[in-house]
Amino acid sequence: MKTLDELILPHDLRYTRDHEWARVEGDLVRVGITDYAQDQLGDVVYVELPEAGQTFARGEAFGTVESVKAVSELYLPVGGEIVEVNTGLSDAPQLVNEKPYDRGWMVVVRPSDPAEIGGLLDVEAYREHLRGIE
Repeated sequence: MKTLDELILPHDLRYTRDHEWARVEGDLVRVGITDYAQDQLGDVVYVELPEAGQTFARGEAFGTVESVKAVSELYLPVGGEIVEVNTGLSDAPQLVNEKPYDRGWMVVVRPSDPAEIGGLLDVEAYREHLRGIE
């Protein structure tokens, strides 16, 4: 397990207390799980994601990640329509471990209320949240 100082936590992302990240890309939001989440899960062996076109509320479960240790729900940081799904994770779920902020992303969402982004944690608030878990 990584220590808090070893975790990769990009400053340009927003975070949830459930360990998802959100990257604003114009009027869309790309979503994945944090370095902390993938580290805690261990080797990811399967990712179940929704189909494009489905709509979810903020905080609603939109998929699951299965590792050798556990199965974990994925929660959407902002409500909206799924416009893109990382289908590459079906054949290469290990990308979630190897590149959680790059090729290991999960979905792209068109937010129904872009203001929800403001309710997410910045990197310092997320780091503080992790200190409370340790």
